[in-house]
Amino acid sequence: MSASQPPPPLALDDLVVLDLTDEKGQYMGKLMGDLGATVIKVEPPGGDPARRIGPFAGDVEAPERSLYWWHYNTSKLGVTLDITKSEGQALLKRLVARADVVLESFQPGYLDGLGLGYEALSASNPRLIMTSLTAYGQTGPYKDHLTSDLIALAMGGPMASSGYSDEEVPGAPPIRGTGNQGYHTGSHWGLIGTLVALAHRDATGEGQHVDASLHEALACTTEAATPHYFYLKRAPMRQTGRHHAQTVTPRTQWPSRDGRYVCAFNVPRNVACWNSLTEWMAEHGMGEELREDPKYRQAFLTGARATPEIDAVWRGMGELISKLTAEEAYQGAQRRGYPWGAVRSPDENVRDPHFQERGFFVEVEHPELGRRYTYPNAPAVMHGTRYGIRHRAPLTGEHNEQVFSKLLGLTVQEMTHLRQQRVI
Repeated sequence: MSASQPPPPLALDDLVVLDLTDEKGQYMGKLMGDLGATVIKVEPPGGDPARRIGPFAGDVEAPERSLYWWHYNTSKLGVTLDITKSEGQALLKRLVARADVVLESFQPGYLDGLGLGYEALSASNPRLIMTSLTAYGQTGPYKDHLTSDLIALAMGGPMASSGYSDEEVPGAPPIRGTGNQGYHTGSHWGLIGTLVALAHRDATGEGQHVDASLHEALACTTEAATPHYFYLKRAPMRQTGRHHAQTVTPRTQWPSRDGRYVCAFNVPRNVACWNSLTEWMAEHGMGEELREDPKYRQAFLTGARATPEIDAVWRGMGELISKLTAEEAYQGAQRRGYPWGAVRSPDENVRDPHFQERGFFVEVEHPELGRRYTYPNAPAVMHGTRYGIRHRAPLTGEHNEQVFSKLLGLTVQEMTHLRQQRVI
């Protein structure tokens, strides 16, 4: 794009979104905000509890320094509003009248009890889309049950496939994946439902209520575990550092010369790959038995799993990696057409030249702190529209004047009254 050309439009810049979610669903609002929607984050007076989740910038524990809050609320405007009070409910309804989407993650029935459920809100805005991301959905015997990211991963099924191999750590329990994987998965499915509902509205003019469930979102991501049970009546076994399976598969993670780990498992099972692999081993003075005895070549080419021969081949790969640095093993394997990769730490990824060339990490201005901070940006490069962080997360109540006074037209006296009554 030349300097004279205007930037492409933001993907969702025609949408107004009210974000009433907690930790379960705030990623939906972040994604919509980064895609260009005007997302108004509605917090209780005093701020959202997520602001108190660490770590904190400079190790100063304060609501405006939560890195957790920063990450999940980029590109949003922020207002404070007590929706349990009648005046707060009236203000929210006025905002809803101007909104395209409401995102919420309260317990089923909570908003209905305040007169703020979908039926009440859509009566005055029939084009409204409300997406409710809850633990188990709006219906069913579990609808009132509570959850967390940990429980969502456990109840939905993915945790059963994650952990250590029993032969390596006998009796080892399932292990949770970190990084809010459960909440992210639910938010992704909730966002997909929201975008589909928007497409439907574009075609029909009709809004709708999207009922998204963490429980069902996680059950969608058990990969082969569920169909294996459906059709074979067998549950997969957990395996250390690799995919679950019905039978034991070869080890995948091997330590390199510099003490890091390389994931080395998938290789093309053909003659060219066998020759390049054994030649690579020979360059480092190893693999003679594998080259000379045809049973190893045959086991490799036929795709045999968990046999003494194939285990010997994979141990050979592990020995090869032990003679190389992780980067040498990774790049050498890629040159030969093997999809191997080094296990990267966050600091290594921030320095990664590939991320740098694609502009994945960006600097975001924090004027209140007088500096810029590095953030992961959009995971897709879009050429017809823009996608990416536009500004940092809002401070507590930062946009009250902009939203309530300028958008809704409240007077100075009305704003003062609402502050005194702790409605905003």
